[in-house]
Amino acid sequence: MSNKSKRIFLGICIVVPFAIYCYIYYSSMIRNAPFRFSDFESIELSYGYPGEMYNIYDSKTSDYQYLNKNDELVQVKLKMRKDDLLYLHRKAMELGFWNVKDDMTTDSEEVQAEKNILRYKLTYNYTEKSKTVVLDADFPGNPKMVGAAKSTIDEVIKMIADVQSR
Repeated sequence: MSNKSKRIFLGICIVVPFAIYCYIYYSSMIRNAPFRFSDFESIELSYGYPGEMYNIYDSKTSDYQYLNKNDELVQVKLKMRKDDLLYLHRKAMELGFWNVKDDMTTDSEEVQAEKNILRYKLTYNYTEKSKTVVLDADFPGNPKMVGAAKSTIDEVIKMIADVQSR
């Protein structure tokens, strides 16, 4: 066997099994991903003081209600485009929203109402499962997890504002 054919044989023996392994391993991971956009249904966000969470958005029904500067409850219909929802889904994946704890609250609701601390509740609904995170604005937990949750909530609020300005 010539030196060139030995190199080709060695390359085939290493590259082909590695390519087959990658295909088998990663294709099953992608197919069984926990939260896929193809299964995506809606996003629900509510925020405010515990017991008074008047600011609510639901992308399934396109209902958005919020308190304006005069403390009047305003109800409007805001329809997000598919691109907006895809952006929010990808942003949640990028920020690690799926790895965040579900309950990031500090005290009971009675104590929270006295402190006047904002509480956020964000839910991503999919066909077979959903991810809900409840977060207090002053939660003293792991900074990376709190940052991921706050950043995801901020992105949703920013997207709602963008849709409303259109």
